[in-house]
Amino acid sequence: MLRSGWNRSKPLTFMFTYPQIDPVALSIGPLSIHWYGIMYIVAFGGAWLLALHRMKQEPGSWTAEQISDLVFYGALGAVIGGRMGSVFFYNFDRFLDDPVWLFRVWEGGMSFHGGFLGVMTAFYLYSRHIGKAYFDVIDFVAPLVPFGLGAGRLGNFIGGELWGRPTDVAWGMVFPHVDQQARHASQLYEFALEGVVLFAIIWWYSSSPRPRFAVSGAFALGYGVFRIFIEFFREPDFGIGFIAFDWLTMGQLLSIPMVVVGIYLLVLANSERKVIMNP
Repeated sequence: MLRSGWNRSKPLTFMFTYPQIDPVALSIGPLSIHWYGIMYIVAFGGAWLLALHRMKQEPGSWTAEQISDLVFYGALGAVIGGRMGSVFFYNFDRFLDDPVWLFRVWEGGMSFHGGFLGVMTAFYLYSRHIGKAYFDVIDFVAPLVPFGLGAGRLGNFIGGELWGRPTDVAWGMVFPHVDQQARHASQLYEFALEGVVLFAIIWWYSSSPRPRFAVSGAFALGYGVFRIFIEFFREPDFGIGFIAFDWLTMGQLLSIPMVVVGIYLLVLANSERKVIMNP
């Protein structure tokens, strides 16, 4: 929805208004299906299909059964870790006031960094179960993750959460349930960068043979850089605000280690490549 705005110091501009999407996509009797849950189904369903495609590109490396188990482990790690991360990184006071909120996942409140740690733990257990090297599993999974991230960011937008900072740019959006200021639609920025762009980069990068650690490193570095950048347009988390320097947010603080780890893994990958080339 568009609406015009004008004052004497600025030319005529148009602002978008958030369409107030019903978080419940479908109700069947007492059963309500939330858009947030649908986005999770899209994320893990898409990851499963992409993993099957990658399996065909690497004959003999994986089986269809292993792929299904891999997605199952990843889903458990993402949901449990994401929810726990949201509680301990961002909403611990809310959890103390309402402990049952921990289980109301359909209301939103998931942390990527918590989910990331949960997935890493789940895949460690799975790699031991099937006897594969841990980073062979992570390198295989990394190109699939941005698709799920993109679906999750669309879920954030549909849920009207994680809105951006006030802005006067022409594409600013008013979120009436927040206030009447035009704001950055930072959920869509994250969908574009963390989802579409990062997916294109990592999928292309992984389409050629790479040494161990390289694909994982590229993903960690790419996500960390994109997240740090987008946080400058996203409203700091309620109840936390800026962590330091009047600009550093919790999201940026948690993303800095990903950048460091990404660079470290790429250095390791380069060492691995030299070993392969000069056995």
